[in-house]
Amino acid sequence: MKATKSVLALLTAAFLVFSFLPGSSSGVRSVLAESNSQGRRISADLEEAISNSPDGVVRVIVDTKSSANSTAYSHLMGRIGDLGGIVFRSLNSGKTAAVEIPASAISDLADDNAVKYISLDRNTQVTGHLETTTGAALVRNYGTTSTGTIDGHGIGIAILDSGVYSAHHSFNTGRVVASVDFTGEGRTDDPYGHGTHVASIAAGNNHVAFGTYTGIAPAAKIINVRVLNSQGSGSMSNAIAGIDWCIANKAAYNIRVLNLSFGATAVDSYVNDPLCQAVRRAFNAGMVVCVSAGNTGKDVSANKVFGAIHSPGIEPSAITVGAANTFGTDSRSDDAVASYSSRGPTRGYYTDSLGVKHYDNLVKPDLIAPGNKIIECESPNNRLLAETPSLNANVSVLPYHNMMYLSGTSMAAPAVAGAAALLIQRNPNLTPNLVKAILQYTAKPLSGFSNFEQGAGELNVEGGVRLAGRIRTDLVGRTLGDPLLSGAAPTQTTTIAGYSFSWGGGFLQKWNFVYGSNLILKYQAVYGTGVLLSDGVLLSDGVLLSDGVLLSDGVLLSDGVLLSDGVLLSDGVLLSDGVLLSDGVLLSNGVLLSDGVLLSDSYFAASLAPGAQSTLAQSAMSGDLTGAMLPTPDPDPLH
Repeated sequence: MKATKSVLALLTAAFLVFSFLPGSSSGVRSVLAESNSQGRRISADLEEAISNSPDGVVRVIVDTKSSANSTAYSHLMGRIGDLGGIVFRSLNSGKTAAVEIPASAISDLADDNAVKYISLDRNTQVTGHLETTTGAALVRNYGTTSTGTIDGHGIGIAILDSGVYSAHHSFNTGRVVASVDFTGEGRTDDPYGHGTHVASIAAGNNHVAFGTYTGIAPAAKIINVRVLNSQGSGSMSNAIAGIDWCIANKAAYNIRVLNLSFGATAVDSYVNDPLCQAVRRAFNAGMVVCVSAGNTGKDVSANKVFGAIHSPGIEPSAITVGAANTFGTDSRSDDAVASYSSRGPTRGYYTDSLGVKHYDNLVKPDLIAPGNKIIECESPNNRLLAETPSLNANVSVLPYHNMMYLSGTSMAAPAVAGAAALLIQRNPNLTPNLVKAILQYTAKPLSGFSNFEQGAGELNVEGGVRLAGRIRTDLVGRTLGDPLLSGAAPTQTTTIAGYSFSWGGGFLQKWNFVYGSNLILKYQAVYGTGVLLSDGVLLSDGVLLSDGVLLSDGVLLSDGVLLSDGVLLSDGVLLSDGVLLSDGVLLSNGVLLSDGVLLSDSYFAASLAPGAQSTLAQSAMSGDLTGAMLPTPDPDPLH
């Protein structure tokens, strides 16, 4: 008995200490006190929602102790109104109420003697594999009274691709707000079938199969910028014209994110490459630009190939995205880098006056995201499906409900584009550099894969949105070392489908990885405009040092880039033509695509023999032949 009393005393003391810790909110203290003194009146997931977004609005179910239409019940309804809540549905013969109320008022409401229990009004709709495994399904209630539900509404995502079949019900309610063609074909639909699939990954809604195929930002505005023709090809000039159009029309459609799931030959250094320069113009205009890394990560014998990132993925300001294979499971425990996903370093170069080539050799990609055998929207009678009928997921007999499989970094990039839209919705003042830093900092590094294969790790939407909500909104005028957060630092772990993991805690520089909690505790000069996130280090005798101007003290620099077998690439050492990486794979300078030709990444190296091209293209479109997302037929085809 004495031991029991001692334990209780310790627990009580610990709770009292916690309740007065700096940064702990009174709302959370009251919730915990209520849970301890009178039994848990508030559900655990509601407590978590309050903690993650204390200034937000939550939908809850309030169960009362009183009988129907009693004075106590009437009093409680009035109390809900006084606290800023709205009763939008009466349940259980008037004994239970569905309420929308500020999260900060929940603890006061729970103190009312008429309340029996308050739980989150949980979403009973089926959540799709894509929004579940990325963590996007977890963030819908992370908003505030000003942002509302975190679903991308109000944010414009420009899809520069082969067009969008806007009549698909995954885009209904008029979310394709603009369509423009730069191919010369005079149409903005999607006869090739690539752009529609890409758009639905970024922003498809929950209409079909009760949400099985929900995209990352299901309420975002879609701007359809057609730069690939009916055969899935185009030109760099098409893409540049499309990017320039987005810059000119940014304000009209609130275009904050661009997605480019295509590539051209990475020949020139990013300093001279005209497509990279167009991406930089969009970046300088305040837009996040997400691009696919390419699908040349292996040769026809399935050997790994390094140095095959295509343009504009070689551009430092872009978020270059490789493909992850989720094996169709929501948990992250079995995820891997897809075999075909292009690996770094970047191999654009310039030639000096002596004829010597100088390669960029930047660490790319920046992130990976699910890209293997993804089921999303199908454009009717499209060319990809006609050539490979097995891509049809056979979800519906109706064209505006049907879905298809596609694989590639083309599918991974729009997942990151959707995530960027969610971050910006949660904190509209984020710069493109901060969006990139947050997504990398919160990513999940996969064991057994190098930075050249996965960048900073796999996309974690839950962590990214939660961190974005903690970052101060008055970023203009911030200087190096200023406090970056508006409150306490978030817990740097995320749980998805029962699997918990730690965030990577850093981001990529040009040739290495920087890390440390000061990256989110203090404002870094590389988060501003007019600078690149990859800036901020000096090279001195082969050792990378913080320069004290762009990065604050306490930011740590890794010793080099980790290769797949655990060997470090020496700091600042550039890879020359034909040099062997530590796993014996030759880094070559071979031309990947014919110069100036723009292709969706369902296509491969034009320098390969036709048979090899066909083999690799089929491999990319069909994905790694592993476990994968399974189709769910649409049970309500007339809806």
